[in-house]
Amino acid sequence: MRPAACLVVALAATLSVPAHARTVYRCTRNGTISLSTAPEPGSKCVAKHFEDDPAKVPNLWGNLGVVKGTLYERQQDGKTVYGTRKLPGAVPVLAFTVQTPPGSPAHVGLGQLGPPQLKPYSKEFRAAAKRTGVEDAMLRAFAHAESGFDANAVSSKGAQGVMQLMPEVAREYAVLDPFSPAQSIDGGARHLKQLVRRYNGDLELVAAAYNAGIGTVSQYQGIPPYRETIEYVAKVQALYDRYKQALDKPNKSRH
Repeated sequence: MRPAACLVVALAATLSVPAHARTVYRCTRNGTISLSTAPEPGSKCVAKHFEDDPAKVPNLWGNLGVVKGTLYERQQDGKTVYGTRKLPGAVPVLAFTVQTPPGSPAHVGLGQLGPPQLKPYSKEFRAAAKRTGVEDAMLRAFAHAESGFDANAVSSKGAQGVMQLMPEVAREYAVLDPFSPAQSIDGGARHLKQLVRRYNGDLELVAAAYNAGIGTVSQYQGIPPYRETIEYVAKVQALYDRYKQALDKPNKSRH
């Protein structure tokens, strides 16, 4: 029985092997996705179980468009393991191309990665951070990633305002005017407070849920494999670090 078969099924390719139930590990590292027949060292991996001959080939990649890559063979813990990430000692065995289905429930953040902006709505951010306990730097990072601080921003999926609240989220937090910076920031802060609590402060999962929804994160047991969500999570992480440094500078200058 060859373990590569389960990955080949997941890649919609074929090999002549007996049909059995298979387990594929979907692994994420630094915002990238890979598949492996065993958990990858240094990656966050979730096991996915399916039959070799399913009525519908399982899609473990998500909405990534055309995925091109290489299947590698490596030795791990005395066993032969196959995976799509090039790890130390891995040997290429098969090139593949996969067309993943279109469409995702995620919305695209409208803000571009850039230098910290401390002036827009500084009073509103400080007040929301004080009320909710969510870091000022985190609130600004999400606002920057979401709208670039544009109070009138509207995404193609219907997200609105500075914090790009989806209509159902705005209703949940009683945001009557999503284009009001104060209301949007307050609603976004309260939403983030709940996400931080749900995911024990894991910023990657908080950002993924803010972008694609809690249900989608639960479905994939981690960051959904949507290109826009993966890029969004990386953007928020980078912005959060920049805002923490920028907001910390005035404090240090006082000492």
